Amino acid sequence: MAEVLSAIWEFFPEPMRVQLEGYATGFWKLLPQLVAAFVFLALAMIAIAVIKRVLPSVLRRARLRRALVAVIMMLVIVGLWLFAFLVTVTIAFPTITPGRALTALGVGGVAIGFAFKDVFENFLAGILLLIREPFSVEDYIECEGIEGQVEVITIRDTHIRQTDGQLVVAPNAMFFKNPVTVRTSGELRRTTIICGVAYGENVDEARDIIEEAVRSVDSVRNDVRDVQIFAQEFADSSINFEVTWWTGSRPVDIRRSRDKVVAAVKAALDNSGVEIPFPYRTLTFKDPLALRGGSDSDDRQEER
Repeated sequence: MAEVLSAIWEFFPEPMRVQLEGYATGFWKLLPQLVAAFVFLALAMIAIAVIKRVLPSVLRRARLRRALVAVIMMLVIVGLWLFAFLVTVTIAFPTITPGRALTALGVGGVAIGFAFKDVFENFLAGILLLIREPFSVEDYIECEGIEGQVEVITIRDTHIRQTDGQLVVAPNAMFFKNPVTVRTSGELRRTTIICGVAYGENVDEARDIIEEAVRSVDSVRNDVRDVQIFAQEFADSSINFEVTWWTGSRPVDIRRSRDKVVAAVKAALDNSGVEIPFPYRTLTFKDPLALRGGSDSDDRQEER
């Protein structure tokens, strides 16, 4: 076997043998440093595994949201792996200083950043949204024509379930850069309807009837905020009242409360004999209309 290896070695040219001998000598000189680097890397892996087990429970005790806990964990783990990599490279190759390694990573990071600009923009927006918490899961929000309940907030996007059941997955940058209306930021929300009564009715009596009817609805929270009813305008066929009250903030609460209030106001006005008018139209003609005489059958037809 030794003779075969010696023959193979003699097969190489002299310059190549010198170069290979240099590689072998350098490897043996570098071997202790490589062993130390792998030992450090193994210890770093153990430490990171321990942190993965301990840190989530600590963060949950601080009552942070699950998505925010995931973000913090990801940033911590990535940072620890980056630190372990830099130290390992420095131990294995002393000529590579941490500053040079960071410079190389910085140049590569700039190139990657330009290539994945939108991805990093949504990533950073997701982190800021999770830290600031302008809205949370189960809130009803509206942004850029998208309205619904927040189901999931991830690092990159937010899942919104619209009231018609459709799921919208929107990038976090949209919610960070544009105004967001949080419908359920409070327990109560104000809603308004318009109710008209005929011109022949007494305005004050009609207002009292409408107010009493609105207060009688169980979904109207007049114990917290008062019911407000104002005569708003002289409309074409009626005097319109602006009827305002407070109820639950969810969209279904608004619709259900409006349904009950409309039914209660309609019943109260009917029982009191107050007219809710149909639209009236008066037709005027510039010249008088000429009446034409005809047979009896024509007269009877015109009477009909």
